[in-house]
Amino acid sequence: METIVILQNVLEYIDHHITEKLTLEGLAQYAGFSMWHFSRVFQWGTGCSVMGYVRSRKLAFAASELHSGEKILDIAVKYGFETHSGFSKAFRRYYGCTPETYRCHACCTKPLTPSLPKMKIYFNGGIIMEPKFVTLPEINIVGFVCRTTSANDTNTHAIPEFWNDYMSSGKSEKLHKEAFLKKHWEYGICFPEDPETGEFEYVIGVEPKPDVEIPPEYAHRTIPAAEYAVFSTPPAKAADFTKAIQGTWNYIYNEWFPKSGYEYAPVCTDFELYDERCMNQNAQICDIYIPVVKRN
Repeated sequence: METIVILQNVLEYIDHHITEKLTLEGLAQYAGFSMWHFSRVFQWGTGCSVMGYVRSRKLAFAASELHSGEKILDIAVKYGFETHSGFSKAFRRYYGCTPETYRCHACCTKPLTPSLPKMKIYFNGGIIMEPKFVTLPEINIVGFVCRTTSANDTNTHAIPEFWNDYMSSGKSEKLHKEAFLKKHWEYGICFPEDPETGEFEYVIGVEPKPDVEIPPEYAHRTIPAAEYAVFSTPPAKAADFTKAIQGTWNYIYNEWFPKSGYEYAPVCTDFELYDERCMNQNAQICDIYIPVVKRN
């Protein structure tokens, strides 16, 4: 049997037994190789160490369950992590953010078993979407607030409904006529999750002019100063714009962060910026700002 076929069988075995204790010795025995030979062959075939790959798959499966409504500790224990802090540390090291932040944005479908030919192309080809990096001071925002949760995918419905209400109820038109408006660019901001309740704030807003009075009907929030990795979504027709945005989020969290050398900056928040490029109904684009720091 060809080595590539044997390794593909090993990858499928790992996924089928992902909640069990997997060891280098046991996987080498399953492959029919000595541990030394298996380690070398696995590294050649996947670009990963054996146990490094196992850890990354356990994290991927754990990530896929973050929208289930289960407690993060219960998910962590299921995949072999003994404590919440240990799981969070490993998760942040791999995905560049906390489990709480990840489940606010990323698509949590069950991961498919990787195909070795595709993996080889990926390792050889590198990252396919490079961000630009900018450093911004704190940004004051005035607008409207939606409180939601990522449990059971609630936010994936609540946030689009919030935008729909904002656009159709007259709130957008009224906000953009206000004298305090600095510019017409809109922000969609996801503030950090409350660890006790699992809820977080999503804000739609604009930048006000400095030192102006804001009517009490509007919420006021501040985006902390940070260095950002900025990703532009691919041009999309209006009907496909939401999918393009979600696809970019998935790329950021599932592919870019693990390979980038960066992680999500603590005590910061991410946001989407909708400027004049969103006005082109046949090629809408927005920017996604992710606060980052270099990994230690």
